[in-house]
Amino acid sequence: MRLGLALGYWGRGPDPRHLDLAREAERLGYASVWTAESWGSDAFTVLTWIAAHTTRIQLGTGIAQMAARTPTATAMHALTLDHLSGGRMLLGLGLSGPQVVEGWYGRPFPKSPLTATREYVDVVRQVLRREGPVTLDGRFHTHPYRGPDGTGLGKPLKAITHPLRAGLPVLLAAEGPKNIAQTCRIADGWLPLYWSPERTEVYAASLADAPESFRIAPMARAVVCDDVAEGLLPVKAMLGFYIGGMGHATRNFHADLMARMGYEEEARRIQDLFREGRREEAVRAVPDAFADEISLVGPRARIAERLDLWRAGPVTDLLVMAPDPHTLRVLAELNS
Repeated sequence: MRLGLALGYWGRGPDPRHLDLAREAERLGYASVWTAESWGSDAFTVLTWIAAHTTRIQLGTGIAQMAARTPTATAMHALTLDHLSGGRMLLGLGLSGPQVVEGWYGRPFPKSPLTATREYVDVVRQVLRREGPVTLDGRFHTHPYRGPDGTGLGKPLKAITHPLRAGLPVLLAAEGPKNIAQTCRIADGWLPLYWSPERTEVYAASLADAPESFRIAPMARAVVCDDVAEGLLPVKAMLGFYIGGMGHATRNFHADLMARMGYEEEARRIQDLFREGRREEAVRAVPDAFADEISLVGPRARIAERLDLWRAGPVTDLLVMAPDPHTLRVLAELNS
């Protein structure tokens, strides 16, 4: 099981620790570093900055939101950074949800998310293979565009720049069972939002047809500390926000996933509290047990025991959200 460093996205401004953490992860032998975006900082710019200050570590978007860019624009970002970094790019993509897609990007959330994802990846693959002009008679991503408001003058185009790698890895963030199963068919890997090494059966059916080389790369908060309950507070805060605030009451993929993992009543309670403006209560309502099983928190010996559980399952890459170099170093030592 490889280790990766997940830096997430910025809050109010740039995090001054991120570059140092990325450099330390590379020094310790971590395989990859990942950046994210929501509705603030973007994933590719930060990743390019890290690329310029590192030499070996792979560079992943975890995740770049599909609604933020057309698939051809995303492919342009990926092939450009792959060239500049010497072939270190990993393209992680996610569809996000209706609140973000419609509220931030100002475009409709696709009525058929699986079809939209499949078409998006198809176009990205065509650009990277550069076997001919990009063409797709799609429902969401038609190339050339043939809509009633177009000029009809569009022509199929092939990338001017030759991609460094036609097989640049594409990984997808997917939560629903059908979406995960499709990810196994069309992508090189999967970026789970929540992964519990104690509940791998939740995903077993969806992963049944995954090819041997398929990457499974979940993110997990990690911190070496003496007080487990205190160490879990940032995990609970993240869960409270994602489950309570990152979606509508009737359509929240994160809450649905938590329910499938055995915490349906708790997930709905968190949603209700968050919707009522009782955010602190929503965070407190996140079960410690759930926060604990999807993270690596506690003293070194405890983390060592839990890391064995992660290694025993199908996870190929553990992407740790670690706030300090000490935690990165302990995990590297335990995983060696």
